[in-house]
Amino acid sequence: MPIDKKHILDWIENNKELFIEMSDRLWELAELGLIEFKSSAILADELEKHGFKVERGVAGMPTAFVATSGAGKPVIGIMGEYDALPGLSQKKVPWREPSEPGKPGHGCGHNIYGTSGMAAAIAVKKLMEEYGIKGTIRFFGCPAEENFDGKGYMVRDGYFSDADAVISHHPSSMNAASLRSSLSINSAKFHFYGKASHAGGSPEQGRSALDALELMNIGVNYLREHVIQDARIHYIVEKGGDQPNIVPHYARSWYYVRAPERDEVEFIYDWILDIAKGAALMTRTELKVEFVAGIYNLIPNRTISELIIKNMREIGLPKYTEEEWTFAKEIAKTITPEMKITQLKKSKRPGWERLVDKLIDDEIPDPWGDGEYSHGSTDVADVSWQAPTVEFDTATWVLGTPGHSWQNVAQSGVGLGHKSLVFAAKVMAATAIDLLTSEDALNKAKEEHRQRIGNKKYKSPIPPDHKPPLDIWEK
Repeated sequence: MPIDKKHILDWIENNKELFIEMSDRLWELAELGLIEFKSSAILADELEKHGFKVERGVAGMPTAFVATSGAGKPVIGIMGEYDALPGLSQKKVPWREPSEPGKPGHGCGHNIYGTSGMAAAIAVKKLMEEYGIKGTIRFFGCPAEENFDGKGYMVRDGYFSDADAVISHHPSSMNAASLRSSLSINSAKFHFYGKASHAGGSPEQGRSALDALELMNIGVNYLREHVIQDARIHYIVEKGGDQPNIVPHYARSWYYVRAPERDEVEFIYDWILDIAKGAALMTRTELKVEFVAGIYNLIPNRTISELIIKNMREIGLPKYTEEEWTFAKEIAKTITPEMKITQLKKSKRPGWERLVDKLIDDEIPDPWGDGEYSHGSTDVADVSWQAPTVEFDTATWVLGTPGHSWQNVAQSGVGLGHKSLVFAAKVMAATAIDLLTSEDALNKAKEEHRQRIGNKKYKSPIPPDHKPPLDIWEK
């Protein structure tokens, strides 16, 4: 019997109000990475309600879970995220107005990301049962993508080891299934311990941890001239002392070190470790390095990207209401033409010039960017070393919207975000069915995956005994 994917597309459409409501609940909760207790429970409970077997608290993270339906091969994974970003609280209005100043907000649209994947997984399960399709559909509830690389722990602990292919969706300002890779990254905190004393009366008795931290930062900033062009090094000072008349006995910085390949990250990171040790020697302070997380560069997959684009085109882009267009126009007023053009250029999308005068992306381009790098990082990359993996984008935000901004938060909680959610769920479900039912397509994706990795070997950058930093927000 021929498989009619329209059944699941209609099911998603008919149940979209439920998914929109769930996405909005996640948007309101806006929980930070590793403490998304309510958000992860909302998604896991709904999957369980639809007959998925749910394993909670995987890989040492209380908010990570795996939901499974079916049995045997092939195993097709769908991923979802649900963590928010600190300090981005925002009301559902097209101007900057926090709901609660200083509180988190969904500045990357993960309220949509988690819900779209959940909806797709349930829809696929229903079609598998209707047509007797063999195999397994598995939803991966992935916490802490923004800061602590939750998928890295799940990969390290083997939760993706039997996957044949994995797909996921991310809100964006474009409709795309890019072939660009991402940057590998190490995340680490540098703790310096000195000796407090009166900064005016007896400074000679003190040993300034802040001096050590600043000398380290200076050394790293001079290092920038001697690293490859695509590398990125950035840091914040989390603790620099208590008040000026006390020599700081403790100081702490948090660094991200990025580069295109894993060995390039390790080379730069090791150099930074030496700089930190030198700063401690110069100030006669003590140094403790706290490795937080590390991830790989992304392995793209043209085969799956082309399936996604095919499904996008067959399903068709969302239609917006007058209210949604009005909201989008107001958001666009907060983005300068220069900002918009810069964002479009950075995408390196062929024909990006056509988008300069458009409000929302109304095209579905062929996959592009093979051999190029995005200068961001994602823990989806570690999954992509285990199985053919693609994370595609759907237009959620007006063109030119800066990442991790209040504009992202506002648009992710209104009609623009809702339309993106429903569209993405349909695309994911249709693509998962293609991979479950076409042995040729799946084998082609796997062969491409093998060729792209070649003789490189994946070794988790997270040590075997390293635990997720569950107390990180208490520090």
